[in-house]
Amino acid sequence: MIPSTDDRLDHRAREASTVSEVFERARAAEAAVLPPEIYGPEFRAAYESAEGVVWKLERLQHFSEPYEPSWVAMTEGDWERSLRLIGEMRGSLPADYEGYAEFRRARVVESPLTPYMQWELHVLAARADAGERPRVVPASAVRPYEPSGPLPELLVLSPGLMYEVLYDAAGAHLGGRRITDPKVIAPCLAVLKDLYEQGEELRAYVRREVAELPAPAARSGA
Repeated sequence: MIPSTDDRLDHRAREASTVSEVFERARAAEAAVLPPEIYGPEFRAAYESAEGVVWKLERLQHFSEPYEPSWVAMTEGDWERSLRLIGEMRGSLPADYEGYAEFRRARVVESPLTPYMQWELHVLAARADAGERPRVVPASAVRPYEPSGPLPELLVLSPGLMYEVLYDAAGAHLGGRRITDPKVIAPCLAVLKDLYEQGEELRAYVRREVAELPAPAARSGA
């Protein structure tokens, strides 16, 4: 029997509802909440022992990174110094990737760029040169997954280990939630892989859309 138009519409509505619930289930999942001083070393140990591919989903358009001199220079309005400091980072970045699992980042980008995003895309281009595999995902691609707010910041290290990285309203790091339920992780990873496949190689995006932009406006917490 050929399904009626109403049946097909109902099916698509159910699919859309299921898609939008993937990350809601992750947010609601049972998890260990880790403060920064616990999360940082734990994540590093998990990354160093991971196999295959480590996946990162990055959604927010601004973070607070006062421990990064190039970020501080950007917020103070010294863009030339900020770029110079990013260049000086390049020598140490390969050590973050050599000998470890491949690191793939799906970086959601909205337009126009925030000052933070303009800065971070330069940093990620340097990381791509060092061995990371970042791609730019347009914000339009994630809208179906955001019925009640932006996607969570996620790191997937294995079928049984995922972290939701936590930040406050100003973008300051608060630690993370350790999620170990494969039934929660698998659908998140499937969506993350799909978004990554839709994305554009980050360095190509930076050359076309970012490299020739004027300096961002100085802005505390940009």
